[in-house]
Amino acid sequence: MISRTNIYTSSKWNIPLVRNIRHSQGHVSKSRVACVAESGTMFFEAAKLTVDRYVKNGMVVGLGSGAASGLAIQHLGKRLKDGSLRDIVGIPSSTFSATEAAKAGVPLNSYEDGIQIDFAFNDADVIEEGFLMAVIGRRKLEGGKSFVEEKMIATSADKFAFIVAEEQYTKETYGLVPVVINCGNWLLTGEEIDDLFLGDAEVWRRPAFGNADPLGGDFPMVTTDGHHVLDVIFTSPILDLGKVAGSIKKVAGVVDHGIIHDIPCFAVIASKNQVKLVDKTSVIS
Repeated sequence: MISRTNIYTSSKWNIPLVRNIRHSQGHVSKSRVACVAESGTMFFEAAKLTVDRYVKNGMVVGLGSGAASGLAIQHLGKRLKDGSLRDIVGIPSSTFSATEAAKAGVPLNSYEDGIQIDFAFNDADVIEEGFLMAVIGRRKLEGGKSFVEEKMIATSADKFAFIVAEEQYTKETYGLVPVVINCGNWLLTGEEIDDLFLGDAEVWRRPAFGNADPLGGDFPMVTTDGHHVLDVIFTSPILDLGKVAGSIKKVAGVVDHGIIHDIPCFAVIASKNQVKLVDKTSVIS
């Protein structure tokens, strides 16, 4: 339950936290470096396939956020530079994707309601096997931006792909679902969400930086749109993401949530030995 005491507010935006993973002697862990390199190789093959198979000349492409999307943006830029693709316009979903696109030389336009997006891709934190319902927005948000624009681009695209690792494609969904809410009366909104999942989840307001607690610490996150982010942390498997999404959306003060469902999509799944394409009913290849 969210306490009503010690409520803090702040206009500070999220400041990305950079962590150095080291041994006590100050050396980078070799096993950690190997794991990161292996993950990058897996994602590169999935990202490359996504661009090569689905991006065509003249397309408007929604550019996702996260490690796999960053690699897809880099490969898209490479294809533009070598002339094998042309007349592409990218629609960035975040500060991250805009920065990666600028470095890769991908021409950009901003997202607007009604814009025609031919194809889009994005990372997901987890995807429910079979139904391809996904959760996004668990990662540390950059530049005070929320995941709402990522979701709008995904739902606006004619075709949409998640790029994930094999372990993120799972039969049972665990962990948190982020929810963007209005700052005014945020506590009442949080308590109503808490009541929806009483006994199955805890509701914490996300901090901009520093230590987390149910109220968001001394510096709760305020997005560039003036919203807070609540993390609904499920302590047991989420049995029906679609039902959770519908219940949260009905709560007064909720702007949006990190569940993507009921849209035409497929998943590009990276593993050590292969890349699979999966739609809602079958394995494509």
